[in-house]
Amino acid sequence: MEVSAPKILILYASYGEGHVQAARAIMDSLRRLGHCEVQLLDLMAESHPWLNGLTKFVYMQSFKTIPQLYGWVYNITRGMQAKSAFGHVLHSFGMRQLALTLKKELPDLVIHTFPQLALPALRRKMGMNLPIVNVVTDFDLHGRWLHPDIDRYYVATEDLQQEAVQRGIPIERIAATGIPIHASFYNLSVNEVPDQQQVIPPLQTETTTLLIMAGAYGVLSGILDICRHLSRLPQLRLLIVCGRNQQLKAELDALYADHPDIYTYGFVDYVPALMRASNLVITKPGGITLSESIASGLPILVFKPVPGQELNNALYLQQKGAASIARTTEELIQHCLDLISTPSLAKEMKQAIELLRKPHPADQIAEDILLQLVDKRTSVRTN
Repeated sequence: MEVSAPKILILYASYGEGHVQAARAIMDSLRRLGHCEVQLLDLMAESHPWLNGLTKFVYMQSFKTIPQLYGWVYNITRGMQAKSAFGHVLHSFGMRQLALTLKKELPDLVIHTFPQLALPALRRKMGMNLPIVNVVTDFDLHGRWLHPDIDRYYVATEDLQQEAVQRGIPIERIAATGIPIHASFYNLSVNEVPDQQQVIPPLQTETTTLLIMAGAYGVLSGILDICRHLSRLPQLRLLIVCGRNQQLKAELDALYADHPDIYTYGFVDYVPALMRASNLVITKPGGITLSESIASGLPILVFKPVPGQELNNALYLQQKGAASIARTTEELIQHCLDLISTPSLAKEMKQAIELLRKPHPADQIAEDILLQLVDKRTSVRTN
């Protein structure tokens, strides 16, 4: 009797790009390694579209206008308990839509790449034997991710693994795989630019290439001022990814149309190629972009990180020697000059990055999940 392909549901949220990028990376690995049927569901958008739009707007605006308040809320709730009153409220959204999806799709396993954990309570209510796994997409561990009824956790580092243990999760449930990113950051034949030299011109001798990642929505603080200072430095080529911020790209194009070493990009799907062409990166410290930079072996410069998970991500990598944080434009420019003029500094940072680098996190997660499914099916047959 032929065994049917496993059906897997991945729950994500569209607050920024990181959660969906992680979901897609895992989906690709599961389909390739296990020939799984995989469905993605933006649970908040599907179940509460009006509230989803409002909370996304507030989330984005808080980053721009009241970052200190956002950071305060994040940090004061960082130690929250899943079964507290606050945790119960947060994890109640989307329960009805999720129940309908489970009855229709009948998945063999559910993955979270965003901590909207309606499923544990729903699983008990529906009497289902359904494995649930969480894929933590930051280098920081907020209490929203932790729930005693989650069967498996995948985290960025051994440090996060130990923190989760200290906060009550059994170590056998936690794997330090790294944060899942697209396979093209490891496989040079995947997702390359068709004619790369037209997009990323060949590097001139003695020239350093600096990649500036403004984020999916192009909200990196002070980017115009940063570019104004960097554009004056000799033997420095700038690759600037503006994301979906068309106004930012238009302004940069107008300012530097005649500059021979400044190249601007919108929202692109060839970030791996841009990173491979670069010597260092300035970026917002989201978990996905930091993981992509680590996979590419790039020294990381972080500018004015927003309090909350992004600042905590940056502080962790700075503590490990893999990133430098700058809080003023002058400090950022000095960090750039130091890395360019002192090769030993860049070498030390690359060595620290190599210690954090995890091989093929999405594949590791997929392989572990497939083993779980095999064990579950074997248990069902023997019982």
